[in-house]
Amino acid sequence: MMNPLKKLAALTGFILIGLSQIAAADVEPYPLDYFALRAVENNVTVSPGGKYLALLRIIGKQGNPILHIYDINDLDKDPFVVNSDPMEITSYYWADDEYIVMTMRQRVRDLVKGQEETVYSSRIAILDVANEEFDDFDAVRPAVVNLMRNVPGKIIISEQPTEARDLQLEAAFRPRQYYIMNLENGAKQLLIKGKWSLSQVEFDADGNPRAARGFDRGERDYTWYYRDPGSNDWIEMKRVSEDNTDMLAASFYPFFVGFDDAVPGNILVMDFNGDDKRGLWSYNPKTQTYDELLYRRSDVDVYGVRMHSNRWTYPDRVAAVSYFKDNFHSEYFDEIEGATYHQLEQLIPYAHYVSITSRSRDGNSLVAYNTGPQDPGTYYLLHNGEFKEIASAYPLFDKEDLAEVEYFNYKARDGYKLAGFITIPKIGKPPYPTVIMPHGGPHVLEVVLYHEWAQMLANNGYLVIQPQFRMSMGYGMQHNLVGWVNGSEAGRMMQDDKDDAVIHLIEEGMVDPDRVAMYGWSYGGYAALIAASRTPQLYQCTIAGAAVSSYIQSAIDGTRGFEPSGIGKIWIDVYERGAVQPVEEVDKVNVPILLIHGSVDSRVMPNQAKLYRKALDKAGKYYKYVELDGADHFSNTLFYDHQKLLFESIIDFLATECGTMSGGALQASAESD
Repeated sequence: MMNPLKKLAALTGFILIGLSQIAAADVEPYPLDYFALRAVENNVTVSPGGKYLALLRIIGKQGNPILHIYDINDLDKDPFVVNSDPMEITSYYWADDEYIVMTMRQRVRDLVKGQEETVYSSRIAILDVANEEFDDFDAVRPAVVNLMRNVPGKIIISEQPTEARDLQLEAAFRPRQYYIMNLENGAKQLLIKGKWSLSQVEFDADGNPRAARGFDRGERDYTWYYRDPGSNDWIEMKRVSEDNTDMLAASFYPFFVGFDDAVPGNILVMDFNGDDKRGLWSYNPKTQTYDELLYRRSDVDVYGVRMHSNRWTYPDRVAAVSYFKDNFHSEYFDEIEGATYHQLEQLIPYAHYVSITSRSRDGNSLVAYNTGPQDPGTYYLLHNGEFKEIASAYPLFDKEDLAEVEYFNYKARDGYKLAGFITIPKIGKPPYPTVIMPHGGPHVLEVVLYHEWAQMLANNGYLVIQPQFRMSMGYGMQHNLVGWVNGSEAGRMMQDDKDDAVIHLIEEGMVDPDRVAMYGWSYGGYAALIAASRTPQLYQCTIAGAAVSSYIQSAIDGTRGFEPSGIGKIWIDVYERGAVQPVEEVDKVNVPILLIHGSVDSRVMPNQAKLYRKALDKAGKYYKYVELDGADHFSNTLFYDHQKLLFESIIDFLATECGTMSGGALQASAESD
């Protein structure tokens, strides 16, 4: 295969001459175009029979992913290429030795009519690799659910009909329809009709439904079920009322995660089960008893399990339990798997989070993937005893030029212990100009591996802080619940946690107190709006992307035409009535604000930005507004032009206008040395 760096230069027209000079000088950042590109190569996989190697490749800055399929024994031979134009390939899977199943989308509308009403239409396709034949079929929000690895020629897919979707249920509980699809002709057979009480189902490798979750509308309870192979009866495993605040911390996590090979009839579940930290349990579904605690920590929750790397030979085998703190860590039940990963981590440069993305049925060929602060994503192939790099997601970057990330601990003003990440620029020296970047959600576990936005900012001289403030997931139930109870701490204690991270790093000598900004997206954007109105003021400016300016308006958008249920009902109760509403704080704004919003944002609708801008205009406050035409809320809808405009707007605002109302404008640290 052609050297990926040279190949990308040819495809994109970028001039690579002088890149080494930039690295040597150690002062000039990369062009923002480099960060604006989508992953050039990704999703590299080997076929089950070990005959083919496939990957998605984007050709040109404006291109969409194109599927390339190589003869694994002759990677220099021209590949079989599948271009779904005008549709965009969003995912693909080897469904058998010679079949690939793909999901695709195409933008068909220019406006969003309601919250989470997508502007895309979707299809699903089956590719017969041996005969080079391609057929696509209508599908409504399709997903490949189970490859039925023990049943050749068939897979299980799901769809989410519009009429079955309830916006106020958490996504994991929204009903889907399940079908068996025939790979030869694409015929679908309805397997399970999704409904509120049995909304989402998980299957084993034979295609047997084994676990499910749902919402009991009568009792207003979240429910989890188990089913034996060959049985039609669902056994209720767990029931939690939507009024139980403990449910809030538990419901966002999966419950059933696999089968306990050591105890026939038992399954593996992740649950708190009376403790503050989530653990991994051997659970008897028939007696509804937690038989044995297999793993739990005192500092962080169990994140999940790692399946055996050979999913074709051991499709349902759990190999390890994992948790996330400074990085992903795994404790292996399977010693051979543990040794395999340990060896890969020794072989791969800048190894951080290493995963085996695919492996042939005989186990002799595999693709390993690494990503981390100094590796945007690199793929390696082990085949015929040779281990080599074969693809790079972002080949224009020299890994040694990317910023390192450190995990740190600090205390909030009330003495509560918190953690976070700092991305440290290689330009300049401390104290650095700084951007604090709170994550979205806010009820998510932020996993900081390679973070494109943080690396872009650090590459331009800014220290980046990503605090795991209260209500973040992964640090225990109480850490999460504080955001929900007592009328919500959004805009209050949760905001203090972000500010206290900055204050801590000022005291440590890492942050220049006169050059600090906040940038966030979604809930992070909401936090940036709140920060703009705080007194005393810690920031010189704030940048709010896809920000909620009024939870009251968000509740109206989300419940229009739907009955508030489950998590959505609690969101309304807590956030509409308890959270600080930025639009009501406009008179207190005391720093410049940059507002950024996608024109077809279906999660935080564009009217949120319009509402806030109208209030700013009325109050006579200074701001700038940038609209990303055609961009939705999520990163997979931010294309090259969106990213380029986003990054250019941020860097220009930080360098030229941040602090114009309060003094002490942010500048690149290279200028201040």
